[in-house]
Amino acid sequence: MKKEKETPSLRVIPLGGVDEIGKNMTVLEYGDDILVIDCGLAFPDEEMLGIDLVIPDITYLEKNRSKIRGIVLTHGHEDHIGAMPYILKSINVPVYGSRLTLGLLEVKLAEMNVQANSLEAVKPRDVRKLGCFTVEFLKINHSIQGSFALAIHTPVGVVFHTGDFKVDYTPVDGEVMDFARIAALGEEGVLLLMADSTNVERPGYALSERTVGANLEEYFRDAKGRIIITTFSSNVHRIQQIIEIAVRYNRKVCFSGRSMVRVANVAMELGELQLDPKHVVDVSETKNYPDKKLVVITTGSQGEPMSGLMRMANQMHPQFNIRQGDTVILSATPVPGNEKYVYRLVDQLYRCGADVIYSALAAVHVSGHACQEELKLMHSLVRPKFFVPVHGDHRHLEQHAMLAQQLGMKPKNIQIPKNGQVITFTANSMSEGELVQAGGVLVDGLGIGDVGTVVLRDRRHLSQDGLMVVVMTLSREDGGLVAGPDIISRGFVYVRESDDLLEEARAITRDIIEQSHTMQHNGDWSGLKAQVRSALNKYLYEKTKRNPMILPVVVEV
Repeated sequence: MKKEKETPSLRVIPLGGVDEIGKNMTVLEYGDDILVIDCGLAFPDEEMLGIDLVIPDITYLEKNRSKIRGIVLTHGHEDHIGAMPYILKSINVPVYGSRLTLGLLEVKLAEMNVQANSLEAVKPRDVRKLGCFTVEFLKINHSIQGSFALAIHTPVGVVFHTGDFKVDYTPVDGEVMDFARIAALGEEGVLLLMADSTNVERPGYALSERTVGANLEEYFRDAKGRIIITTFSSNVHRIQQIIEIAVRYNRKVCFSGRSMVRVANVAMELGELQLDPKHVVDVSETKNYPDKKLVVITTGSQGEPMSGLMRMANQMHPQFNIRQGDTVILSATPVPGNEKYVYRLVDQLYRCGADVIYSALAAVHVSGHACQEELKLMHSLVRPKFFVPVHGDHRHLEQHAMLAQQLGMKPKNIQIPKNGQVITFTANSMSEGELVQAGGVLVDGLGIGDVGTVVLRDRRHLSQDGLMVVVMTLSREDGGLVAGPDIISRGFVYVRESDDLLEEARAITRDIIEQSHTMQHNGDWSGLKAQVRSALNKYLYEKTKRNPMILPVVVEV
C-alpha cells in the first residue's frame, strides 16, 4: 500500500521575548523555508555580574541557515534590533524594515564593523515574498516611528504579528494605524494572532503621545532658567514635540549623550525629525547663550551611571553640569528593576538645586504599549482561530490568555509559549512540538557566549565573600615546603587587622604540606590543593561565618 505523503505544517518557534521582557525573536518555518521576526537584546539582571548584554541563542538557526529567507524587523528599539550585529556575523541574510529602523541598525553595524549583505527599506502596505512566506508590512503606532505589524501569508493560513503597538488616534506624525487592512484581514480569516502583552495588566487605554506635549508646554512656560529633559533616545515623536515647544518659546536645542545624538542625526537625515539647523547648538556652545534660551535633550532617563544626565548631576560632564535654577524633566517611567537608579538620580538632581519633574509627579510620559481595551480592539479586528501571546513575562502571557478567553476564545485554541518550544499549526489545528535549543547568550565586553553559569556563579561568590589565595613554594623532589605559605586576601578580610586569623591559616596549610610531602606527587598537586581548600574552608567558616573563594597555588622549585 502506498504511503500517503505527509503534509508539511507551519512551525512557530519563539527564540526570545516570552517569559521575559526583551530579546524578542520568533521563527516561522514551513518545509525548507524559515522567516525570522526581530532580533533583539535584553539588558542583564542584577544577578548577571559584569555582563553587558544578553542576546538570543541562535543555535537552531545556525543549523538551518540554508533555509533562512530573511529577517523582518517590526521597529527600531533595542529589544527588537539590538542583537542584529551579533547575529549577522553568523547569519548574513536579507533584512527588511522601515527607513528609520534600518537607519538605526546601520549605525550599530558600523560601530561593530559588521557588513550586512542586504538591507531593504519597506513602507506601510508593502509586500515581500520570502520563500513560501508573503509578508505584508502594516502601519502600527508605537513610541518610535516606522513601526510595523506583520501579516504573514503562509501555506496553512495568515499569521498576524502585532509587533509592539498602541492605539493612538492622534499620533504626532498624523499617521494612524491601518485599521482598515487589519479589519479586512480579520474578515478574510486569520489563522494565528501573536500579540504584544507588555501592558496587559493595565486597564483602559494608553494616552495619546500628544498629551505629553501639552503637559510639557506648561513647564516650558514657567521655567526661568535652563531646561534639561531626558527621554528614551528612540522616541523620536517625543523629541519632535520637545523641539517644537522649544522653538515656540525661542529656545535653542542641544543634544547630549551618544545614543541621543546618534538617533537625532539618523532621524534628521531620513526626514523623520523636523528641525531647522539654526535652532540647534552644540553642547560646547551652550555657554554662549543665556539660561532662559536653552533646552538640552539628553540621555539618562533610566539613571544609567555613565549617561549624559547622570554625569551632569554628578558634576562630571565636560561642558554642562546641573546647577541652581535648572528645570530637569524626566520624560520617561522607570523600566521595572531600574527604579532605584532613577530615584537615586532624582535625589542627586535635587541636591544640585534643580527643579525636578518626573513621572511620579506629573504626566510627562505615556506608554507605547497597548492596555487592555486596545488589546481587546486588536483581538476583535483580527478574530484569529488561534492565539499565542508574546512580548512579556509569564504573568503577562497568562493575563493576555485570560483576556482572550473573556472575548470568547476557547482555551484549547490558546498556547502560552516558552522559548524554544515548537508550536505546530495546520489549517485547523495547533499542537506542541519538540523543544529546540534556546535561551540567552551573555555578552561581556568583546566576549560572546564565553561567560556561562559557572563563571557567573564564581562572580557571585567573589562578590559575596571575597577571595583568598594561598601560595605554596614546594620542592619538586620531595614535595617539602621551601617557602611560604603566603596568603593574599581580597574582599575577605583586611590583612593588617587579621594577623591571628591568617597566621592560623598558614599553620593549617603547613601541617597539611608536612603530612603529605612524602606522598608520590609526580607533578600533580591537585590532591594537596583539595586538602588545603577543604581545611581552610572549614576553619574560616568557623571563625568568620564566611565562605571566601580559596585558590591554592603551588610553585615548584
